[in-house]
Amino acid sequence: MNDKITEALAHRILVLDGAMGTMIQRHALTEKDFRGEPFKDHNRPLKGNNDLLSLTRPDIIADIHRQYFAAGADMVETNTFNGTWIAQADYGLESAVYDINKASAIIARKVADEFTTKEPHKPRFVAGAIGPTNRTASLSPDVNDPGFRAITFQQLSHAYKEQIKGLLDGGADLLLIETVFDTLNAKAGIFAAMEVFKERGREWPLMISGTITDASGRTLSGQTAEAFLISMSHAPLLSIGLNCALGAKALLPYLQVLAQKANCLVSAHPNAGLPNAFGEYDETPEQMKAQIREFLKLGLINIIGGCCGTTPEHIKAIADVAHEYQPRKVASVTVA
Repeated sequence: MNDKITEALAHRILVLDGAMGTMIQRHALTEKDFRGEPFKDHNRPLKGNNDLLSLTRPDIIADIHRQYFAAGADMVETNTFNGTWIAQADYGLESAVYDINKASAIIARKVADEFTTKEPHKPRFVAGAIGPTNRTASLSPDVNDPGFRAITFQQLSHAYKEQIKGLLDGGADLLLIETVFDTLNAKAGIFAAMEVFKERGREWPLMISGTITDASGRTLSGQTAEAFLISMSHAPLLSIGLNCALGAKALLPYLQVLAQKANCLVSAHPNAGLPNAFGEYDETPEQMKAQIREFLKLGLINIIGGCCGTTPEHIKAIADVAHEYQPRKVASVTVA
C-alpha cells in the first residue's frame, strides 16, 4: 500500500476529506446515540464525544466516509481526533482508547476498500488521525506559575503510542499528526510512532500538519512556519503542511514558506473561512475552490483537503479544481 501511495502522489494531487465534526452535527444526535449499548450505564455525560461514535454509531461514521469518497476524496481521516487517554479522560473513557482507534480505522478501511474495488485505478487510503490533545507540553496553563506543565513528554508519547497501535491494527495506511499547536506535542507523537514502527519491524508514511493560530503567523507555542518546518525536519516525513484555524486565503503566505523550504511533500486542509459570531463557517464550496486554485497555480500543494466547516460539497469543489493541476515537485520524498 505504501508503494501505491507513493505512486499516486507522484502523478497527481491527492484529495483529503473534510470536517468530521461538521458532518456529525448534521445528525442532531442525542446522549443515547453516544452511549449506545456498551456505555449505557457510564457515570458521565458522553454527548459530544465524537470519537466514541465509532463504537456506538459506526453506521454514521461509515456514511460520512462514504460521502467524502463519493465527492472525490482519495484519503479519509479516521474518527480519532481525540483518540488519546488524555482527551478521553474528560469523559472517563481512558480504558476505551485502543478500541476507539481500532474500530475507527476498521470503519474507514472497509469503506476505502469498497471504493478501491469499484475503481481500482484510483485506490483510496486511510489516514490515522492523531490530534494535538487538549494539553500543551511547552506552555503553562497557569499564568501565576510559568514553570508548571499539565502534561509531560513521556505521558504524551505513551498516550500517542496506544493510539497509534489501535490505528495500525485497524488498517490505517499512514499516520497524520495534525492541528499541531505545540511542536513538543508533535515530537512526542513522532517519537511514539518511531517506537511502534521499530517494534513492528516496518514503517508507515507519516504526515505532519501544524496550525497557525492567528494573524501573527505563528503556532501557539510561538513558532513561525519556517521554524516549525525546521523543528520537524529530523523525522522521515511523507509530508508537512497546515490545517485549521485559518481559511485558505489567510493560509497562503505560510504555505508558500513550506513549499519553498520543505524537502518532502506539502499538504493543506484549511477551514471554510473564519468562523462567524455564532461559530459557524460561511464560506461556500465555490469560494473555497477559487482560493485553493491560487495554491495550485503557484505549485504549492501535493495533498489538499478541508478542515472545520467543510463538507462533501466543499471537497467535491476542491477535487474538481485539483484535477486541473500538477502536484508540487520535490527533489526527493522520504516514505517507508
